[in-house]
Amino acid sequence: MLETAERHRITDVDALRALVGSPSERALQKELATLDPHCRAFIARSPFMLLGTSKRDGRCDVSPKGDRPGFVLVRDPETLVIPDRPGNRRLDSLQNILDNPHVGLLFLIPGMDETLRVNGTAELIQDDSVLDQLAMGGRRPLLAIEVHVEQAFLHCARSFLRAQLWNPKQFMPRDEMPSLSRMIGDQTRPAERSDAAHDELVEAGERSTAEAYRCLY
Repeated sequence: MLETAERHRITDVDALRALVGSPSERALQKELATLDPHCRAFIARSPFMLLGTSKRDGRCDVSPKGDRPGFVLVRDPETLVIPDRPGNRRLDSLQNILDNPHVGLLFLIPGMDETLRVNGTAELIQDDSVLDQLAMGGRRPLLAIEVHVEQAFLHCARSFLRAQLWNPKQFMPRDEMPSLSRMIGDQTRPAERSDAAHDELVEAGERSTAEAYRCLY
């Protein structure tokens, strides 16, 4: 129900529907249980996706995954496989999948404002024949995330058009924000560290990050 106080909280579906309305028949019918040729073509052209996971207690995480277009392998209309490339070894998504297999994926193609959403369950696999197909630059991943598709549908462009995400005129000058090393260094800086020592560590971190980016493959 809707609270009558100055701050209104929506606490049930009926109140939500009364406010927002119902989806169109087309919006309902577009939902698929498997990956049709259009979904598979979209994934084959996508170099970037977002992987949403959650722990059993409901705490959520969204992790970016990217590589050359088609880096996600569609094994069949019900199954796709995501390589786990080297990263920071936090393993947030992978640990969540072990705890709760339900996942949500969002595929993007640069220059295309529409997106593809895929939901299902996931498991972590080590399969030599699959990992060989996921190799990039002569290196194959140590493991992969196999997703069993339960729901797939294309999503309209409204949010991307509002954001003008692919419009170069809207791109932020990179120097408007500090480097990653600077931001993380500031967030983790001990109170006793001097400014000179801090700047030296940040600069070393910037060099290390640049080298890591250069040696992706």
